[in-house]
Amino acid sequence: MKRREFIEKTAASATLLGLGLSISSFKSNEIKHLTILHTNDVHSYIDPFPADHPRNPNMGGVSRRAAIIESIRKENDNVLLLDAGDIFQGTPYFNYYGGELEFKLMSMMKYDLATMGNHDFDNGIDGFYSQLHNANFDFVSANYDFKNTVLDGIVKPYKIFIKNGIKVGVFGLGVELDGLVDKKNYKETVYNNPLEITQDIVSTLRKKEKCDLVICLSHLGYQYKNEPDKISDLKLAALTKDIDLIIGGHTHTFLDKPTIVKNLDNQDVLVNQVGCYGINLGRIDFYFDTDKSKSSSGKSIIV
Repeated sequence: MKRREFIEKTAASATLLGLGLSISSFKSNEIKHLTILHTNDVHSYIDPFPADHPRNPNMGGVSRRAAIIESIRKENDNVLLLDAGDIFQGTPYFNYYGGELEFKLMSMMKYDLATMGNHDFDNGIDGFYSQLHNANFDFVSANYDFKNTVLDGIVKPYKIFIKNGIKVGVFGLGVELDGLVDKKNYKETVYNNPLEITQDIVSTLRKKEKCDLVICLSHLGYQYKNEPDKISDLKLAALTKDIDLIIGGHTHTFLDKPTIVKNLDNQDVLVNQVGCYGINLGRIDFYFDTDKSKSSSGKSIIV
């Protein structure tokens, strides 16, 4: 065996063992690999931070993120790129272009799906709608009822993706807008309790749609230690069942790797969030056996 081939096979075997998978149980073509990449709270940060920035020197930037995403797509054909909201507001790019640049750049990076954060209403619901033609990806929100607004029928509760035979259901949840957003900006949008909505949506995704993987794109916030009754990603994970992964936003929480929470069925739920301003890119890898049993690993990649 050639030295290069030996090294590659040894590395692959070590990866499987690290994931808790028995090499003897699988043939290489029986394991399906799905990569989830994600961002949140980018807030119109297009350029990298300057080299003399006191907290984030020379970090972030759309071009760097795009290069990382492209390199990962070369490793694995089965990639989903998701965003958990607050795409808008934070730099003069938004003040000048009103969201056009953000959507165009995300489209160039081939984002698959996003949910809405509270700052995505900052130019009003009509302002958001007016920029949607620049987005070659959809938005989902299950607990915002847009029935009497321009987004009625456009923002759906969930979307289904099929990657290499793996059926993935992704739904969105948004934070309560009252008190965060001026009423005139979100107009007749109705906020529904995300906990009540979630179990109905998840039941649909599991039982009706027969999804192998269920992902929540959440802009609820990771945790509220001073407001224990407020719904958050950690509470949502613990008080529901059948969600595999919650990709969060809103609280700008930097996690090096996903938090694991036990749900109502005592099953693991991954909860991840990668801070803000495009400084990090989240990566979660799922590996599926022939019977659709799965294992996973996750990390944050510094941009």
